[in-house]
Amino acid sequence: MSFTRALCAVGAAAAAGALLFAVAPTASADQVRDDQWPLSAFSADKIWNVATGKGVKVAVIDDGVKADHPDLDGNVLAGKDFMDGDSDAAPEGTDKHGTSMAGIIAGHGHGAGGSAGVKGLAPDVKILPIRDESAQGCFARSIRYAVDEGAQVINISQEASHCVDEPTELKAIAYANDKGIPIIAGSGNEGRNSDHLRPSSYPGVVSVGAVAETGEIWGKSNFGKSLLLAAPGVNIVSASTDVDGYGMADGTSDSTAYTSAALALLKQKFPDLTAGQLVNRLVKTAGLPASEKGASLPDEHYGYGFIQPLAALTKNVPAGPKNGPLKIDELNAAVGKTKGGDASAPSSSSPDAASDSSDSGGMSTGLIIGIAAGVLVILVIVIVVIVLSRKNNGGGPPPPPGGGWGGGGHQSYPTQQPYPGSYPQQAPQAPPGPPGSYPQAPS
Repeated sequence: MSFTRALCAVGAAAAAGALLFAVAPTASADQVRDDQWPLSAFSADKIWNVATGKGVKVAVIDDGVKADHPDLDGNVLAGKDFMDGDSDAAPEGTDKHGTSMAGIIAGHGHGAGGSAGVKGLAPDVKILPIRDESAQGCFARSIRYAVDEGAQVINISQEASHCVDEPTELKAIAYANDKGIPIIAGSGNEGRNSDHLRPSSYPGVVSVGAVAETGEIWGKSNFGKSLLLAAPGVNIVSASTDVDGYGMADGTSDSTAYTSAALALLKQKFPDLTAGQLVNRLVKTAGLPASEKGASLPDEHYGYGFIQPLAALTKNVPAGPKNGPLKIDELNAAVGKTKGGDASAPSSSSPDAASDSSDSGGMSTGLIIGIAAGVLVILVIVIVVIVLSRKNNGGGPPPPPGGGWGGGGHQSYPTQQPYPGSYPQQAPQAPPGPPGSYPQAPS
């Protein structure tokens, strides 16, 4: 069992506390668009008069993207497959999660004027697909690849109990931040504290929870001090590799994708802002449902609130400090960085990494043997820990029913999907505060 899993749950109807998977004839193309409630909630038509994501590249680190899906054709670039070691980032077998994330971000629809099918919040974005379900819970290689390939936003809709090479992971996150590239990750779908999950709880990463159409937090959305924002994540229709081409799901995967799309829109409108300043615009314009009025922010369930992309694009929000609400000082401390430079451990090729010579001209044979034996013991311990972790999913709870990506991935959905209430259009906004200020929740 892999350490990582996708953060989408299959769209389903609840009956007597059980999940009943709805199977119905393929939804019509028009119905697909009608079922994309976040577009109406966000007033997407007004957003697209301001920005569409044109000229922005979003990396989707996931299980691959179906580049020839009619709603994505032309918006998917050549990418990388770290699982197979080649440059074909197409999904394999029943994989569909990455295609869904790409549709939420950059779907352009099809038919006359693109009026049919799935439309993403940033329909002119180019998707850089990176196929990587890390068996070690780490995405450093994918993050660095995304940065080096010119991605301006990085979407990771996966969670892991831990990363076996945390220093390398943290350095990759710092590398992205230094280049002004925000990393967005889902908080997870277990309805529990997620401050230990990776990569969403790392400092410098935008951790996102899921809200329903009412603006209320989804019951299974993870929470904690690391949560920064929330976005639509219930009854989300998007592209799929299924025969009918579409599916519906719940989960923080979807809310992560919507947040990545919003940041892509902001990147187009404000190309000179840093990663922290882009996120700052989402934070300072975030909304809360009426039930949360007066809440101390950031709230462990909502963060600073659910995103309102139109307000983030059009409101007068001071740029604020470079790092915005991102905990970059904490990130830099974690990787051993200081304002004066990188104080991380020297590489093996550095003169500083070489052992000191003794008066006798080097280490004794006995000392060398002792060190080698110690290294061997450590390697054995690490291997045992990894094997045991794979068996129990890193010590956390078992994966969702069905295992793997989202407990089985997207399923065909009924042509008429009931939605619970109405997502608030004029929700109370998070208190803006003076430039650069971020209210702190009581400890």
